[in-house]
Amino acid sequence: MRNSRLSLAALALLTTSAPALAGGFQVNLAAQKNVGMGHIGTGLALDQGSMFFNPGALAFVRERGVTLGAAAAIARTAYRNDATGQNFSFKHTTATPAQLYAAFGPKGTDGKPGKWAAGIGIYTPFGATLDYGSGWTGRYSLTKIALLSGFIQPTFSYQVTEWLGIGAGFVYGLGYVDLRKDIPLTNQQETNANIKLESESAATGTGFNAGIYLKPTQMLSVGISYRSQVNMKVKGGTVTLNNIPGAAPVRAAFTAKKFDATLPLPATTSIGIGFTPTEKLTVGADVNFTQWSTYKSLDFAFDGNVGGSTTSTSVRNYKDSFAFRLGGQYRVMDALTLRLGGYFDQTPVRDGYITPETPDANRLAGTTGASIHIGEHVDIDLAYEFLAFKQRTQTQAELEANNVAVDRVAGTFQTYISVVGAGLNYKF
Repeated sequence: MRNSRLSLAALALLTTSAPALAGGFQVNLAAQKNVGMGHIGTGLALDQGSMFFNPGALAFVRERGVTLGAAAAIARTAYRNDATGQNFSFKHTTATPAQLYAAFGPKGTDGKPGKWAAGIGIYTPFGATLDYGSGWTGRYSLTKIALLSGFIQPTFSYQVTEWLGIGAGFVYGLGYVDLRKDIPLTNQQETNANIKLESESAATGTGFNAGIYLKPTQMLSVGISYRSQVNMKVKGGTVTLNNIPGAAPVRAAFTAKKFDATLPLPATTSIGIGFTPTEKLTVGADVNFTQWSTYKSLDFAFDGNVGGSTTSTSVRNYKDSFAFRLGGQYRVMDALTLRLGGYFDQTPVRDGYITPETPDANRLAGTTGASIHIGEHVDIDLAYEFLAFKQRTQTQAELEANNVAVDRVAGTFQTYISVVGAGLNYKF
């Protein structure tokens, strides 16, 4: 029997979409205004989306209100088998992440916000289907993955002084995954044996989001936020095995019905600055540091045999990474604000550790957006982003040197993503 140890790495996508928009399997489509400005927001108080970017800034948002939005992320990944020269192109199913933020509290006086704000954020920035099909080179690593996830964050923010705000929110995560791959059984005969792993009940995890916001002058603001690590746990997931040959030795190697797994989502520390030289112009920059080095491996436990073993370990060996973001907005007229931004995001995936479900690489993105102001209380927010991954190649020799050849595929990957988003901001 050929080594049939599972490449279960795709469960790492429990909380991401197939077209990941940030390093590793992290996605940042949390609020449409921020998307248009290169995803900055740690040092700004734009709207209720501050719950995600910096809870300490929420109390400084001038109006309380409700912000909701959604996006369509359209990705395409190309793969080349460098050994044969064969090319494959995979079009991802469109992901539709959405978000809702609602904040309440005193309105304040003289155009200034009240002393505190409380609210809740519900956001689903992850969810898509990636279908490689059974005919591609890496079918024993992955053929298809479908996933959904969501986060709920009750939040409280308080102005300690006129220039200092603090805030924090509790994070509760829910996730679902459906993973499929082919199973190689013999060296002499290819079969259509395959396995499906599905979370029977929702994967869950908890954490927190906290931040400090400083506004020493009317023109300058600074923020720092920390989103804690969240361990997403799958309990009693379902293992479905199809087309396993009837021979007793083979059957005995595939008896599992359930699995448990835990995926650590790393902590992120962000520092941001905002500069408002006039009432019409705001510019800012963010730096994000993500502690990916805590993601050493992805481990699974089965209630029976899968490939002759009751456990599986997929090495990750990620490294910490930075993202650098820059953006701004300009109020052209009372009814219209325009935005522009961009960012560079480092990949946490080391050479020779690329997986099909996360064909990750350093990436550059350009963003733009606009708000149409309808009276004093309503904004319609629009955003667009184009994201290009650097072409990335790994060889069979690299995989073997890292002892991960069994659950990876050698070759060259390239991914492009387009995102179109829209939102509605109601202020009261």
